[in-house]
Parts: sequence; C-alpha cells; structure tokens
Amino acid sequence: MINKYCLPIFSLLVLCSSLSFAQHSLQGKVLDEANNPVAFANVILLNAKDSVTVYKGAVTRETGDFSFEEVENDQYLLRVSFVGFEDLLTRVEVAKSKDLGTLLLKESVSDLGEVSVIGKKPVITRSIDRLTFEVENSTLSTGNTYELLKRTPGVIVSQGQLLVKNRPATVYINDRKVYLSAQELQQLLEGFSAGNVKSVEVITNPPAKYDAEGGAILNIKTSKNISIGYKGSLNANTTIAEVPKYGVGTSHYYKNDFLNLFTNYNYNYRNAYKEDEGHIVFYDPSGAVDSKWEEDFFRDSRNSSNSLNAILDFNLAENSSLNLSANLQFDPASITDINGRTEIFGAQGQLDSLYTTNARRDGDQENLLLSAAYNTDIGEKGASLSAVANYINYDDNQAQNLETRYFSDSGNLLNANIFSTLAGQKSNIYTGKVDVSAPLGTVSLETGLKYTGVKSESGLDYFDLENGSQFVSELSDTFDYDENIYAVYLSASKEWEKWSVKGGLRGEMTDIEGRSGSAGLVNDQDYFELFPTFYLMYTKNENNSFGLDYSRRITRPRFQSLNPYRTYINENNVKLGNPNLRPGISNKINFNYTYKNKLSFDLYWDRGENATAVLPFQDNEERVLRSVNTNLNYEQQYSLDVSFYDYVKNWWYLYVYSSFFYMENEFVAVESGNEIVQNDVFSTYIMAQNFFTLSKDGTFSGELIASYLPAYIAGSYDFDEPQYGLSFGLRKTFFDSRLTTTLNVDDVFDTQNIPVSSRYLNQNNGFYAQPESRMLRVGVIYKFGNFKLRDNKRTIDADESERLKEKSAL
Repeated sequence: MINKYCLPIFSLLVLCSSLSFAQHSLQGKVLDEANNPVAFANVILLNAKDSVTVYKGAVTRETGDFSFEEVENDQYLLRVSFVGFEDLLTRVEVAKSKDLGTLLLKESVSDLGEVSVIGKKPVITRSIDRLTFEVENSTLSTGNTYELLKRTPGVIVSQGQLLVKNRPATVYINDRKVYLSAQELQQLLEGFSAGNVKSVEVITNPPAKYDAEGGAILNIKTSKNISIGYKGSLNANTTIAEVPKYGVGTSHYYKNDFLNLFTNYNYNYRNAYKEDEGHIVFYDPSGAVDSKWEEDFFRDSRNSSNSLNAILDFNLAENSSLNLSANLQFDPASITDINGRTEIFGAQGQLDSLYTTNARRDGDQENLLLSAAYNTDIGEKGASLSAVANYINYDDNQAQNLETRYFSDSGNLLNANIFSTLAGQKSNIYTGKVDVSAPLGTVSLETGLKYTGVKSESGLDYFDLENGSQFVSELSDTFDYDENIYAVYLSASKEWEKWSVKGGLRGEMTDIEGRSGSAGLVNDQDYFELFPTFYLMYTKNENNSFGLDYSRRITRPRFQSLNPYRTYINENNVKLGNPNLRPGISNKINFNYTYKNKLSFDLYWDRGENATAVLPFQDNEERVLRSVNTNLNYEQQYSLDVSFYDYVKNWWYLYVYSSFFYMENEFVAVESGNEIVQNDVFSTYIMAQNFFTLSKDGTFSGELIASYLPAYIAGSYDFDEPQYGLSFGLRKTFFDSRLTTTLNVDDVFDTQNIPVSSRYLNQNNGFYAQPESRMLRVGVIYKFGNFKLRDNKRTIDADESERLKEKSAL
C-alpha cells in the first residue's frame, strides 16, 4: 500500500529531475535566413584543440533555442547542423555564462531528396488560444489515438471520460467535431493508429470558430501527404488482461498530382471483464438505519467491431480541392452477461434475505458517415473559403433479458421475476457550414455559418415473461426528438510588436422538440444565445509572456438523456432519462504566465449554471436506486495549474503537470425533501511524463508516466481513496523503420480503480467499479511500398452524433 510519504517523495523526485546546477551556462538561438526558428537542429560543443572530440551535445527546441549547462572554462568549437542547411562552425571561449545570441543557418543548394526523421521527441508549444503537443514521428507514434490522448499534457482520464482542467473535453479531428458518447469515442479512437497523428491541440477556451457546445477541446491534427506514390501497412495487436482482446487492420494510400486516396479497414475483438461492488444503506422515516444492501456484480462483455474508412482528395486547381469521405462502423454482435448477488442485512447487521440477478444483453450498432468538403483560396491576399456538408445515419438496437430470484436467509427460494426489454434508436443528422477567412489590413478576420438538423426516433418495449411474455405498456415508451441549430460567428485577430489580441462572437439559435408516446410533448425549447470569446497575450521578451482569455459556452442534453424510459441494471437499480433537462451555460476566465517556454502557470475560474450530471437517488421506502439525468444548480472551480516541459538530457524529455484546485457543486436532493445540497473538494493532480530515446539511431524509445489524484468529486459522488497510476512503454523499429514493435504496460500496480460514494442527508450509496486497468499490450506494424510517404489518414468526422447516447454513468 502506498503510504502518506509517497506524495512528498514523488514531488521531490519530480523537482530534482527537472533542475540542474552548473558554474557556467551557454545558450543561443538558431534561425534560418528568413528568420524562422530551426527546430531539432544538432548543436555540438567540440574540443577546440582537435576539433573532433565531442564535449557536449544538444538539440534546438521548437523555438530554435538551445542551452548547455555545467560548461567548464575552456575554448570550444560550436557546430550547428540540420538537414537541408550548411553546417555552421564558430569558436566559443567560456569563462562565464553567456548568451551567443542568434545563429543563422544557410540553406544548402544540394538536392537532398526525401528525408525521414526517426524517433523525434514530442514537443509542447503555446500560442494565444491553445497548447500544441507535437507528436509526429515521436516516441508516442505507436499504439492507438486514445492512448495518445491519455498521454497528452493536461488530460485526465476519470471513470472513462477525457477531462481537461477537470471538465469533460470535446474531441475534434482536423477541426471537425466528433459527437460520440464517452464509450463510443473510446472504441472509435482505439481503432485509429497514433502513427497518423501530427499533433494534438489542447484548447481550454475555444474561439468563436468552434461550436459553443461543450467545454475544452482536444483537436487531433493528422498528417498530410507530401510525396507521390503508393504505400500500405498491416498491423496487429493483442492485449493480455483478465480476458483477451486483439485487433488487426490494413491501410493503403495512393497519391498522384490530381488524386489522393486512402482506405483503411480494422477488425477489433474486445472481451471486457468488470467487477462491481456496491452498497446501499436504507433509512426509516426517523433517520435510523433500516437495512443495508451489499451487491457484487460481474460483467463479461464481448464485442466484435468492423470499421471501414475511405477518403478521396481531388486537386481541382492550384488553390482548390474537393474532399469526399465515408466511414462505416458496424458492430454486429455485442453481448454482455451480468451475474449478481445482493445480500440484504437488517439494522443489527444480520442477514435477512438475498437475491440473485442474471441478465444477458444483445446489441448491434451501425454508424454511417458521409462527408464532402470544398476548399479554395480567394484572390491573392491570403483569403480562403471552405464549405462542408455531412450526413450521419445511426442505428442502435438492444435486447435484454433479466431474471431476479429472491431467497430467504436460509437459502429457500421465495419468488422470482423475469422480464425482457427491446430498445432501439434511429437517428439522421444533417450538417452544413461555410467558413471564410481574409485579411483586412493588419487584422485577420474569420466568419462563417452553420446549420445542424437532427431527427431521432427511439423506444423501449417492456415484456413480463412471468406471465407469458405480456407487453407492459406503462413501462414502455417511444421518444421522438427534433433539433435545429443555426449558428453564425465573427472573429478578428491582430499582432503588433509584443502584443497579440483575438476576439470573437458566436450566435446560436436552437429549436428543440421532444415528444413522448405516453406523455405527449415533454420538451419544447426555443432560444437564442450569444457566446463571446477574448484572448490577449503580451510577450515581454523571449523568456516571459503573459496571457488572458475568456469564453462563454453551452452544454445541451444528449438525446438519450431526455428520453423518459428506464434502463435496468437490475430490478432495483435503474437509470432514467429526464425530458425536463435544460441546457447548461458556463463562463471561464484564465490568466497565464510562461517562462522560457518551459515553465507555465495558469490561474483560472469557471462556473457552469444548470450543468448536467447523472445523480443517484435512493428511495428508502420502495428500496430502489434510481440514477437520474438532472441539472445541477451550478458547478464551479478555482485552480492553479503549473506545467514544466523541457529536455532534461538530450535523450530525456520531461513533462510535469500539476493542478491545485477547489471544486464545488450544488443540487436539489429530490429524495430528501428537495433540500439543497453542496458537494466540494480541495485537491491536487500531479502527472509526470518521461520520454526516452534509448538508442543513438533513435530506433529504440520508451516512456514512463506516473500520476497521483488524492481526491475528486463528480456530482454527488466522492472519491473514497487516492488514485495512483504508473505506466510504461517501449518501441523498437527494424529494417529502416519498415517494422515497428511496441510493448506497453498500463496501471502497473493496479491502483487506478477506486471506490466512490454518495453520502448526505438520508442518502448513503456507492460502488467500486473494477474494470480491467492493468494490461500488457503488444503491437506490430509492417509498412510496404513507398512507406516513407507521410499520409493524410483521417478518422471519421462523426459530426453532431455525440448526444446520440447517454453519457456513461460514473
């Protein structure tokens, strides 16, 4: 067991690893002839006596800066080299710490052909409205994109959700929104190779160009083709855990002067095992303990997923292109078996009775996405226009049989209940948008329009199998949902001397109608909202910059969250939709200070009114636990985030992220006389990511990632124990990078899963979900053809389909 001394020791080790001491330091900056920074250039100090012996070596950062520490008094030759440039040699005498200033590299006139960079280290850069994590050809260019996002600076994974600054994040791919539930998103990104990702942008306060829906954004940027020819790849992976998982896939790319073609097929089989331990303490009207229920549930899920993705890019003219893409995700057989046992104890702790639950859920799901995009330049002053149209068809069907048997304390069968449900959801989504960007003097302008239309039909039929498969109308329902959103935005930015400013305003008109078959019109909303954004950055000098930003955002309920019918965990544990959910509005303001582009401080406050959450409410009289989609009165947090990112050694890149935060929320306790309840926590989150180049040629690399979260809240739930995590990975390439092998171990000490509880007034319940978290993953990728081509592989643009599914319960 990790004891109370772990945090101080861990923090001390992180601090010591990021500091070095020396008598003299040497620094400078490498630029090309156009005054652009030259990143990843080799900078070597040679002994001046023989001009051969290497004393120290370094690599320039993204900004072109480099530095040496602990340099002894002596004379040296400084050599700077980079592919495509002539080597630069200069004599340096070190008697004290000095700044060499700017070093200019001249472009080489020789034809270098195509060059492939192997094993590059990931780099973090900050701009006025986002932080960019450059990962192309890095130690992270392996595995799948979901694992890559988990390793992105500032990202926390909690109960299956991707969080940025302690709030759920929305995922974009190439500036296109991916509207899927947390579980669907994970399945999608696990089938997409991280080797095709150029960078991940962490946008904590999204500008007006992006939808006002959601909070922070993780924007995945994929690579682009730069050469003509064909290449392909085969990949396979397997995961060793409680139960097996594996996947195979193939990708093919072809490009000529007119056409750019990409096709990809992946098959993934996932057998997931999960154990849940739960408890509920029921009270009598006087507030005394009446009974305590202790539950053990075991879930065994088997899922086969097929995904096919195709992209056609046409170069219509020198400055115009047309993109057509299609994606089909087909899960024909998703089977979940649930076996549970619930023991019921009296007020004195004696066993009164028990019941067992056996359930089987069969499902199939299809998701079709079609997209067309047109891009062109306008005039000769840098203006551009883009137009995108999407169509999404979503079809999900679920059938469940559930049997509950009740026994006395001596094991005698008392009675039984068997029922089944048939649930289905069909949705059609249409989107269209036009964006224009153009300079107006020294100001850059962006403007655009967008329309989203959604039509969704869903329903659930309940059958009592104890009485000859009898249809029960009062427990069945249908739900039709129509949504139309019209949006327009305008954004402007300007840079001068040491200042950068950017501001925008987005307006969205929303028209919603939800109709229940049993209750009639249950949700009718028609509203217009404005969403301003503002960013200001002041760069005092190369070492110091300051930033201030503000944004207003909206969170709309998912379709399934509005549906009033029930989903059964067991006969006494149900999840309910809420047709009366309202959209949530949040405001956020952030102040940033960055030192030498390696140490960053963020002080921020954000508050959300009517934030949506899934809250558990226990009915002490009927002995039922209901998990209900509801609106919190508010949620807010105050936080100070500190980040350090730099090369500790040439072969060791370190990123340390720490967040010191206070969170609170307020909600109505509907099973406790509608009293107002507040939940809060003061906590910290610390994560250290280490990336290593383990061989001189860069073909062998590794990573080591550690995290610590002592306390957290989500709705009415509190973390009952600290959460720790330690993971590591290795990557090795062979045969001039044609063959890549990877090995990763997640959650080495099996400490990621922790119990949570909801305790207040007459409510006392909780659970300890234990999905597989400690896993050994082995993967292999073989490339053929002109494999050094940088591809344009992109994943699906699942635009507007996020709210098709209810957010997974905590």
